[in-house]
Amino acid sequence: DLGVRLLHRTTRRLHPTPEGQRLAERGRVLVQDLDALADDLRESAHAVGGILRMTMSASFGRQYVSPLLPEFQARHPRVHISAHLSDDLVDLVKQGFDLAIHIGPLDDSGLVARRITDNRRTLAASPDYLQRHGTPRTPDDLAGHAGVLLMGRDGRQDVWQLQTPEGGLVRVRMQSRFESNFGELIRDAAVAGQGIALHSYWHIAEELRNGRLVEVLPDYPPPTSQINAVMPARQLQPPRVRAFVDFLQERLGEVPPWELGG
Repeated sequence: DLGVRLLHRTTRRLHPTPEGQRLAERGRVLVQDLDALADDLRESAHAVGGILRMTMSASFGRQYVSPLLPEFQARHPRVHISAHLSDDLVDLVKQGFDLAIHIGPLDDSGLVARRITDNRRTLAASPDYLQRHGTPRTPDDLAGHAGVLLMGRDGRQDVWQLQTPEGGLVRVRMQSRFESNFGELIRDAAVAGQGIALHSYWHIAEELRNGRLVEVLPDYPPPTSQINAVMPARQLQPPRVRAFVDFLQERLGEVPPWELGG
């Protein structure tokens, strides 16, 4: 007997009390830790195996993670993969995911993060746009230029933060004729000459290589963030999770494919 009410009963259904909700959430973590321990014991004598449930950005997952999955499963044929592509925030514990691949700052202190690689970013525009409107030489020159803006979870990202050659930071508020919550549309609009966009290198590597986009203000890059594997804070991570994160660090780590020339 815990001495507290865990459920509210109505004529039609049962509702958890706040105490009941806390018990359910802590209990779910305990069950996952027990599962991880069982996996660890089983896999200590056998190959890494089990169902690996992951979630990641649709664009990054399709471009860079999906091509690697057959190789990982060839190394670990006992692993079954369940991959979920979404740009929405998900609750890893409630939705039963082993890990997420997260790009950018981490907000949830209840997650454990392992760095995969750096996420360098740049400003970019089409040669046609720059020919028509001029090429900025300093951040002040961005005034009057059209920005192609991302609509993120925190709203319209119209204030760009740039690093100076001296190590300082400047902030520039951009005007926009085009904005979207979807990275592909931002990239396509920049390629079509709609304005200057702020992008991760991984998202526009091919366009930079083939000249459809060129870097703008390369001496004033946006601050670098990270690409991390994030996992629920457990005492034990299943061996399949550790093996997959090690694999991603091996394949995407020091020099990721989007940083390679040619």
